[in-house]
Amino acid sequence: MTAPLRKFDEFAPAYEPMTPETVREHLDGVAAFLGGAANVVMQLSLQPVGHGVMESDVDSGKVMLHPIKRLRTTLTYLSVALIGTEDDRRDYREAVNRSHRSIRSKPGSTVKYNAFDPKLQLWVAACLYWGLDDLYHRMRGPMKPEVAEGFYRYCARLGTTLQMREDMWPATRDDFYAYWEEHLATKRIDEPTRKYFNDLIDLKMLPWPLRIAFGGLHRFIVTALLPPHLRDEMSMTWSAREERTFARLLRMISAVWTRMPTPIRLFPFNFYLADMRLRRRLGRPLV
Repeated sequence: MTAPLRKFDEFAPAYEPMTPETVREHLDGVAAFLGGAANVVMQLSLQPVGHGVMESDVDSGKVMLHPIKRLRTTLTYLSVALIGTEDDRRDYREAVNRSHRSIRSKPGSTVKYNAFDPKLQLWVAACLYWGLDDLYHRMRGPMKPEVAEGFYRYCARLGTTLQMREDMWPATRDDFYAYWEEHLATKRIDEPTRKYFNDLIDLKMLPWPLRIAFGGLHRFIVTALLPPHLRDEMSMTWSAREERTFARLLRMISAVWTRMPTPIRLFPFNFYLADMRLRRRLGRPLV
């Protein structure tokens, strides 16, 4: 009797290594706008991350107080991690580190956290990759296996641009999804965090005319892009009809966006990378 085949992930899958230039083909800037808030919910569902953000004494970085600045900081980080050079990543890491220095749990905090904890950064990077991969599939369909593996391995930069070590990133996509399913199932959203999320989802940080105009659509998109487990934790409902409506919306967006010239399709990643480089040249704060 012949021996059974070994597990797929015992062999290194074939993949195409990517660079900041070649990865651009697989990035759609609109995904940053569509998936942003849902990804925040995923990241902050890990309680030390959530409480670290909510209890932070760095007011300049709080989305509920300074939404435009927070958007710039977040999108700049994504842009630097995905298409920046090693010099870009080093300089932005130093700037973020200065901002994160005071973000650690205080005496009496119910949840212990430290912004420099590489395990927390691994979860944040995993959420960012999951969001990019999910929206790519929804908008363009699946990548070829070797391309998908190369894109996944490249996305370790989402964590290694800060303190996450390269060897912490699951070795293959199979390993990643095992990690993702295991850790996602453990996430619980407590009442203070749920209230924070609802304020974010309903755009409470914006002037009321913008809330009225876009709040309902924003909640619809966030609900669509959350994994079912986190929808349940947020007490959200989602139907097959709503899923079909959202799929049609993404098909319409994709039909236009993916046919745009590369500089437009990459926006806002290329814009915020250029902005960071200009700030650096002028000696202005990067964060």
